[in-house]
Amino acid sequence: MGEQLTTSAEALRLFFTEDIYLVNSDDIILSEIQTETKSAPVIQVAAPPVAETKATVAEVAVPVIETVIPVIQTESPVTEQPKPVAKTATAEPVVFKYLGKNQKNILILVHDDQNDVSTDKGKELLRNIVKALQLTANDFALLNYAAYKNTGFEELQSFFKLNLVLSFGVSSLNLGMKEHPVNEIIMYGTAQLIFSANLDQLADDQTGKKTLWGSLKKLSI
Repeated sequence: MGEQLTTSAEALRLFFTEDIYLVNSDDIILSEIQTETKSAPVIQVAAPPVAETKATVAEVAVPVIETVIPVIQTESPVTEQPKPVAKTATAEPVVFKYLGKNQKNILILVHDDQNDVSTDKGKELLRNIVKALQLTANDFALLNYAAYKNTGFEELQSFFKLNLVLSFGVSSLNLGMKEHPVNEIIMYGTAQLIFSANLDQLADDQTGKKTLWGSLKKLSI
């Protein structure tokens, strides 16, 4: 005869038609323990008597501990006084010695180490140029650059308030500017500039004088 035990849910429903409740075995044990505890008699145990302390709080001597706090002397920080700043010597502005009164802010630059202005033929050429431009000594300032070498254009501009510069023997490089062609009008801000050869040399240069004259006629004075 075969195994009669079955675990099939469909087969079990045919034999058990009433509700089945599963009881956890742990719940049963806990229930029994609680029942036994309730029925057990309560035994009261008397606490041992507390021995009386003869000494009172007032009689207990409390040792006094004296604490000596060391005094640390610190030196106050010394504030250093600022040292006086040495005054640097500032360059004094150059004072130029020139001929004329510069009433029209026109500067004529020459460069001659041997003469105040130029040689005789150089001075003659300059007189002709000034006359052709209808200028007088009151209108311009005549400065020999040989006494003020390395002076830049900005210094000259600041001192003479230039509208026009006629430079003979002083190149644009000498004045700290970029190189410019000779005998042509150059605009530098609002100032007109013409760079030409030294007066003594220019007096013998017919082509140079002709080119220069063409530029002089275009000046706005």
